[in-house]
Amino acid sequence: MLNIGDLVVYTGHGICRVDDICDKNLFGMKKTYYILHPLENNHQLTINTPIDNDQISMLQLVNQQEAEKILHSFNSDGYDWIERPNLRTQHFTKTLDTGDRMKVAKVVNTLLRKNHELKQKEQKLHANDSKLLNETQNVLFKELSIALKTSTEEIAKKVYRNIGACHSSNFVE
Repeated sequence: MLNIGDLVVYTGHGICRVDDICDKNLFGMKKTYYILHPLENNHQLTINTPIDNDQISMLQLVNQQEAEKILHSFNSDGYDWIERPNLRTQHFTKTLDTGDRMKVAKVVNTLLRKNHELKQKEQKLHANDSKLLNETQNVLFKELSIALKTSTEEIAKKVYRNIGACHSSNFVE
């Protein structure tokens, strides 16, 4: 069970803070809910999710040791590139859905390396790859920055240095 103030990665919304845990009556049934607010949303969005909802993916943030391992993983190559965009998107999405941060980092690593390679040829990532990379790396870098008590920009610099690319303040262009 989570506590008020805990940070979690919540599917589709990134990193959220548990702001409350309360009971609600819906359709005559009393359930306990987590009240979440995405960090990047300035509390404009409120998410209510039952604490026993197994269909929603909610993961606690990695700790410092795990974050260091994930950051170090960018020294290695990512996954083998799948040439067919639909198969690649399907494979990467399935991998991301596992919630395994090392696998998530490996997808980000793969896409960053391909993006760097294509930029040198004055080409761009496929639109689906670019969108997936942008969304995934932003959450991953934010999570790593929290665990390592640094900025997302510092995480990006270290990652880009590890993959041999120049740092981009926008991460993906």
